[in-house]
Amino acid sequence: MPFPSEFDLPDILTAAKAVDGLDDFGDQEFIEPLEVLLESYAAAPVHELGAKLLRGSVVRSLANRLRIRHWFANHPEIAAEVIAEPIVVVGMMRSGTTLVQRLLAADPRHYCTMGWEALEPAPRIGFEDTQPDPRIADACEREAMTRKFAPEYFAIHPSYAMEAEEEIMFLADAFLSHVPEASCDVPAYRAWLDQQDFAPAYRHLHRTLQLLQWHKKRHGQPRDRWVLKTPAHLGYLEDLFATFPDAHVIHMHRDPVATIPSGASLNTALWRMHSDAVDPNRIGCQWIERMSFTNRRAMEFRARDAADPRFTDLSYSEAVSAPIDAIERIYDRLGRSLPNDARSAMKAWLADDAGRRRPSHRYAPADFGLSEDRIRAEFVEYIDRFVA
Repeated sequence: MPFPSEFDLPDILTAAKAVDGLDDFGDQEFIEPLEVLLESYAAAPVHELGAKLLRGSVVRSLANRLRIRHWFANHPEIAAEVIAEPIVVVGMMRSGTTLVQRLLAADPRHYCTMGWEALEPAPRIGFEDTQPDPRIADACEREAMTRKFAPEYFAIHPSYAMEAEEEIMFLADAFLSHVPEASCDVPAYRAWLDQQDFAPAYRHLHRTLQLLQWHKKRHGQPRDRWVLKTPAHLGYLEDLFATFPDAHVIHMHRDPVATIPSGASLNTALWRMHSDAVDPNRIGCQWIERMSFTNRRAMEFRARDAADPRFTDLSYSEAVSAPIDAIERIYDRLGRSLPNDARSAMKAWLADDAGRRRPSHRYAPADFGLSEDRIRAEFVEYIDRFVA
């Protein structure tokens, strides 16, 4: 049943300000997307706990914005941080983006967003660099809770507090992202989102990375470049390059017959965290529509220059069967050799990851009202160019 009182805009803004006692949001460009999102959440078929969880995510996003604003105001030098030549891993969800990102992040020359930074990118107010960062302990506790109470989700997308994580939540903090539709049924927000300019979300992403980079440098961690990764970037390459004009994109490829039902299974696990009214067929329909929208935009962008040197295409099978060879090819495209210490660190990560015990993840197109024929028909142009 709907819980509109949980999603009252003035009440949520007040709750966010109370987190740290901050009240300066700066620009107001986030208000309209937030209003649309709250209206959709208020109408969503979520249970009481789900409503509280979704409200909590909105309050957290607003508190993050306030905290980032605070650090920029008190340390104006943060705005001078240059995010130079980032490597950005994109591709349809479940196409090997996480594997490649975490291998690249093992190179000690690379910045990455750590799991403990993903939900709380700004240091807490009053934090001193000489202190243990309390965000780390909190993130480790969240990881343990997820393993225990949401093993289905952890099996699909294992997230570790002390390893590289994607930056999708930084876009979510701008209330322009596909995170909400992955969490529950919000058709009005989905439809509205498809007509929006995502530039504000990418501006917020850039500011967040500036703060992270500044903070990492203060902790004696200077690096050459960032490794970013979010499958959702695939649909917003125009905004990505407008924000990071010297980026190099690693475009991961895998048969959509494998990626589409896997992504739908992840969304089903997330919906079930928030609602008792979960229809896997509806999720399958929404997910194939979303991936078709995203992939179509990427194909249109890449059709402008089939040999665009800003892209490296990499298959899932290549990354899985010979991961170090795949990484060497990426470095070659970047005009660099793979340093021995980086190679060793990547091999060590692969060995550690192979030894991890995770719940199994099983799925099939029919579980979500889909068929292999329908999926192939929807992505025929993509399959012909990148998979066949």
